Amino acid sequence: MTQFIKSFEGYLSDSKDVAENTLESYIRDVTAFALFAKGEGITQPSKVTNECIEDYVEHLKELNKSNSTITRSIASLRSFFQYLVLNGYATTNPARSIKLEKVEKKLPSILTNHEIDQLLKSPNSNEPKGCRDKAMLELLYATGIRVSELVSLNIQDVNLNVGFLNCRNGRASRIIPIYPEALKALNEYIYRVRIAIVPDSDFDALFINLNGSRLTRQGFWKIIKTYAEKANIKTEITPHTLRHSFAAHLLENGAQLKDIKEMLGHADISSTQVYAQIMKNKFKDVYNRCHPRA
Repeated sequence: MTQFIKSFEGYLSDSKDVAENTLESYIRDVTAFALFAKGEGITQPSKVTNECIEDYVEHLKELNKSNSTITRSIASLRSFFQYLVLNGYATTNPARSIKLEKVEKKLPSILTNHEIDQLLKSPNSNEPKGCRDKAMLELLYATGIRVSELVSLNIQDVNLNVGFLNCRNGRASRIIPIYPEALKALNEYIYRVRIAIVPDSDFDALFINLNGSRLTRQGFWKIIKTYAEKANIKTEITPHTLRHSFAAHLLENGAQLKDIKEMLGHADISSTQVYAQIMKNKFKDVYNRCHPRA
């Protein structure tokens, strides 16, 4: 099924313009299924049946995969086989009738203002690596962009004079303000560190490793975990933690959901409303702890 997966990947990338992380998830899920199917003696998509996918779901359960992982895998397979049907490579979509697992909606974890302060103070800006890391952490909290968007930034996407970031995601782009402390960190990184290690003047990547290559999402993930431990932060840290904190703190301080939606680049306001639920839970917890008759 390798050739069909390659074709599907090209379709998602060129025609559907999906985010990089979404594309990786789709291909990872479909590839994992293809390996399972091969073990069952099935190498052609047209030979995949409803029962085969049901067996795969049971296989995932035996591996103790979470409901969210199983649900995402089924959704990926539905999209894959729908693509095959539309292009005449299959006559039916065997994943269509598979029941999705019930997934409990988990609210994202956010950092407190104190934890944010401690995290942003963790890098040693006197060292080249610390200077770069400080700029990245400040920019993430200043703009709420995704980590995949952060590592995809080019030097021309940042306007230090005006104080704005032009964040591009596929064909879409959005302009986001940058607060002064983040601008200061970016300015120091660009003109003291980046300029010394960039391989040549035509190299566009904004954030690079000390070898002169574009920093990867996995590389940043290791970086933020290291600084979270250094700052003694007990809250669960994910690559999106600063993004969630950015949105929740804006809402807490009076920003409108529609404005936060635009800055986050959400396609639908329903994705942004999760932060209103976080604030509702927070205020309810404060009420229950502090009201004398609660």
